[in-house]
Amino acid sequence: MGIYVIGLSHHTAPVAIRERMAIGESAIPETLARLRASGLADEAVILSTCNRVELYAASSLGPGEALPGLRRFLLQDRGIAEPLTDEVYAWADPRSVEHLFRVACGLDSMVLGETEILGQLKKAYEIALERQHTGGRLNKTFQRAFNVAKQIRTETQIQRGSISVASVAVELAEKIFESLGNRQVMVIGAGDTSEKVARALLSRGAHSVLVSNRSFDRAEALARELGGQAIHFDAWAGAFDRIDIVISSTSAPHHVIDPAKLHPLMKARDQRPLLLIDIAVPRDIDPAVNFMDNVYLYNVDDLQSIADGYLQQRREEIEACMAIIRDRARALLEGRRPPGFPPSTQPVLSGEP
Repeated sequence: MGIYVIGLSHHTAPVAIRERMAIGESAIPETLARLRASGLADEAVILSTCNRVELYAASSLGPGEALPGLRRFLLQDRGIAEPLTDEVYAWADPRSVEHLFRVACGLDSMVLGETEILGQLKKAYEIALERQHTGGRLNKTFQRAFNVAKQIRTETQIQRGSISVASVAVELAEKIFESLGNRQVMVIGAGDTSEKVARALLSRGAHSVLVSNRSFDRAEALARELGGQAIHFDAWAGAFDRIDIVISSTSAPHHVIDPAKLHPLMKARDQRPLLLIDIAVPRDIDPAVNFMDNVYLYNVDDLQSIADGYLQQRREEIEACMAIIRDRARALLEGRRPPGFPPSTQPVLSGEP
């Protein structure tokens, strides 16, 4: 029985097409039922996320019949009348299996090595499994994909380091303060990137956030979203004695923070360590503050440079990951179990949650 994949992703199709092809979670069981009733697939799983829509099928039909049939089904089911050529890929095994393993490992993701897709893939499989749209062929294939993802996370560095500005900022904060559990964050200028950084810090345990913006309404709105407190733009210095981390992203034509302003503020804070994250262009914070004791300043170029370095390290791991994927896909299709792999006899979700 062949294993096939039909789909499109951010690599092949713009968001305008992906959103038309998207299948809501509640509609997936009925779509799977229609697909199996068509005779094109004996087993099937549908994965639909913001970055991809993919149909995985096990079928007794040969690739010459199964692939064009599955393609027609997917396009017609989504009401797509115009021809799509390069946007849609259609593969038989072993390429289909290797692709599934790549997806599970985050190698096909927009953010290389990310783990969110693994949870989404497990959910897609669980939906199909619970409605009895999978059988021995896909159960074993998906179980192997989850195990391969776990192996690659364990044996390679594909997830090493932070590769977004927000996650790099969190990493730096954790190095400076060890724990973010009782740290106070201040956002000066409520831009999109500063919001992402603040959210990332809060998600890692930061205690609370103050938001100051020239538009107090905007400060209140963001503070409400973050569960924090808004303060007027001309009053942020007065709250500085309780702040550990500052994220600044105003559109001011001059420095908002410089050594002359920061010296008395640091004295009021008893010289506790202070992390300044300057995301603004032009810069909000005078680089000279970096020479002050217990002050750590990083601008957006610093953060991006660190992220780029980690991304390059991840890219250097791709071939090692692909060697594992090719070997594990070949073992699956040959009916053998690689050393150290648990037997896939039960159709239950495995791997890390």
